[in-house]
Amino acid sequence: MALEISESEIADVDAYMHGVGERARSASRVLARATTAQKNRALLAMATALDEARDELETANRRDLEAGRNNGLDEALLDRLALTPARIDAMIEGLRQVAALPDPVGEIRDMRYLPSGLQVGKMRVALGVVGIVYESRPNVTVDAASLCLKSGNATILRGGSEAIHSNRAIAACIRQGLRVAELDEACVQVVATTDRAAVGALIAMPEFVDVIVPRGGKGLIERISRDARVPVIKHLDGICHVYVDQAAAPAKAVAIADNAKTQRYSPCNAMETLLVHAEAAPRVLPELADIYRRKGVEMRGCERTRAWVADAVAVTEDDWYSEYLAPIVAIRVVDTLEEAIMHINTYGSHHTDAIVTENLTDARRFLAEVDSSSVMVNASTRFADGFEFGLGAEIGISTDKLHARGPVGLEGLTSEKYIVYGDGHVRS
Repeated sequence: MALEISESEIADVDAYMHGVGERARSASRVLARATTAQKNRALLAMATALDEARDELETANRRDLEAGRNNGLDEALLDRLALTPARIDAMIEGLRQVAALPDPVGEIRDMRYLPSGLQVGKMRVALGVVGIVYESRPNVTVDAASLCLKSGNATILRGGSEAIHSNRAIAACIRQGLRVAELDEACVQVVATTDRAAVGALIAMPEFVDVIVPRGGKGLIERISRDARVPVIKHLDGICHVYVDQAAAPAKAVAIADNAKTQRYSPCNAMETLLVHAEAAPRVLPELADIYRRKGVEMRGCERTRAWVADAVAVTEDDWYSEYLAPIVAIRVVDTLEEAIMHINTYGSHHTDAIVTENLTDARRFLAEVDSSSVMVNASTRFADGFEFGLGAEIGISTDKLHARGPVGLEGLTSEKYIVYGDGHVRS
C-alpha cells in the first residue's frame, strides 16, 4: 500500500496499520546506517519545503480551525490547533536547530580495559520505531519527525482528527525532505485515517513499535498507558507551581508569576497554582492581583489570600489538583518553605515548579526536595520546553523516572548498549 493514501481507500484499519508498522520497522533498519550528513540534509530540506508551502499550510489549517469551531472545540484547543506565521517560523527554526545539534547515535563512552584484557564500553543507539499519538497541535508533527529522524528512529505519527488537513500538508513537506536526502519515505509516516481503531492498533504492535509517546489530554494518555503493549513515555497533567519565597525580590516575583500564568494559558508548563510566603504576600499579592484582573484571570484563593485579594473566589480542595489550561489561578499563602514544598509534592504532577528567591540556601533546598522533572530558580515555568532548553525541539515531556524525564529531545529518544572488543577471548 502506498504511503500517500486517502482515508476513503482504507477498508481495513488493522491491515492498514500492520502495513504501516512493517514499513516503519524496515525503514528503522535502513535509518540505523544513515549518515549524520544525510539526516541533516533531510531536515534542512524539510525546512525549505515548509517555508515554500506557507500558503498551503495556512489554507489547510483554516479548514481545520473552521471545522473545529463548528464542532465546538474550546478556545484552548483552538489555540493549540492554530498554525500562525510565527508557529510556522518556529517549526522551520526547530528543524534547523535539530540539524545543527550533535548526532547522538554512535557516540561511545566509558571504554575501559578489564583485567581479562577485554575492552568494554557503551554505545548510544536509536530506540528503533517510535509511535506518537497527539491531539490538536500540528507543529508536533514536525517536532516529532525531526527529533526521531536525527536520533535514528523511524516514526509513526497519529495526529488528532481535528488537525487532519494541517498534518497532511506538513506530511507532504516531510516526504519531500526525505526524498531530497534519498531516505526511505517510510522513515516518517503520518497515519492517514482518523479512525480511533488506528490508535488501538498502533499501541498493540510490539513487533513493530518500540515506544509510544502520547501527547494530548489526560483521557488520551490514561487510555494509552492502560492499554499499550509497548513502553510509554508520558505525562498526565501539568499542574505547575510558582512559589514566592520570603526572600523574593518583589519585582521578579510579580514578573515571573505573571508570565508563568498569562504568557499563554493552554500549554502544560503554564502555572496553575501560586504559593506565596506570608511575609511576601503584602509585597506581591496586591500588585499581582491588579495585573490578573486587567488580564481577566479568575483568582481562587485560600482564606489568607482573600485577606489581600478581596475579590478572589474561595478555593476548594479540587483546585489544588486542577490543570486549568485557562485564565484561572489558585493561590495559597504559606508560612514556610517546607510547607510550600510539601504542597507541591502532594498536589503537583511532577512536571515543572519554580521558586522565586534571593536566598541561595532556600533555592538549593527547593531544587533538592521538589520531586518534579523540571525545577527552576527565578524563572518562569514557561521555559520548561525542549526548544527553550536548547534541545532544538521536543517530542514531549516525561514525568516518569525511568529512561527519560523532563523535555524529551534527542538523547531521550536513544538508548545505550554495551560494546566489547576482544582478541580471541574465551571464558574459562
